[in-house]
Amino acid sequence: MAATDRILLVEGEADRAFLELICRNIGLGNTVTVAPPKDLAGTHNSREGVFNHLPLLLKQLNDGTVTRLAVVVDADSPPNGGFASTRDRVTGIVAPFGYGPPGHTSGGLCYANSDGLPDFGLWVMPNNSSVGMLEDWIKQCVRANESALLSHADGIVAALPDPPKFNPLHLSKAEVATWLAWQKRPGHGLYSALTDDLIDTQSPAYVQLAAWLKHLFS
Repeated sequence: MAATDRILLVEGEADRAFLELICRNIGLGNTVTVAPPKDLAGTHNSREGVFNHLPLLLKQLNDGTVTRLAVVVDADSPPNGGFASTRDRVTGIVAPFGYGPPGHTSGGLCYANSDGLPDFGLWVMPNNSSVGMLEDWIKQCVRANESALLSHADGIVAALPDPPKFNPLHLSKAEVATWLAWQKRPGHGLYSALTDDLIDTQSPAYVQLAAWLKHLFS
């Protein structure tokens, strides 16, 4: 089990490092454990791994071992993803534990419990409505003085020989990785967008995610 009983379940290590920094920046760093499934005795780190491990954590929420629980996953794209199908997949997992249909809180999703357990939180990247992933959220939050460089990175990726080696569903990953490769510290992970002050913490997407996290974990 994690060092704290307040769990933010994420897909993998890159998500963990990024969201740990956000939690630290908004004053939740010592009270929330951000972890992918394998850090919590799950079988594998992935979107599917989150869905598979979630019932165990819900049981622990029910017995008090876990006191707060939320999930951040990518929407990805149809046919296997998309916002609506991701939300419905999670809704089906949490329903047997007494959680009704989700409502919106600070831009994210919250599920109230019929037996009085704490709200369960779901954030479907990038914005709880669109297809995409964490990198799409990052693109919504870059500082104004980074917009031109990011647009140039988008153009470079678009000009690659067709077809590209990467899966077209991962276009935003390639664009953000290219943009980060041109920063002062090339080769660092997504978290460098935060540590190198490339993210506008006053942007609507950042403010909404921060407020959702505070609602669930403060």
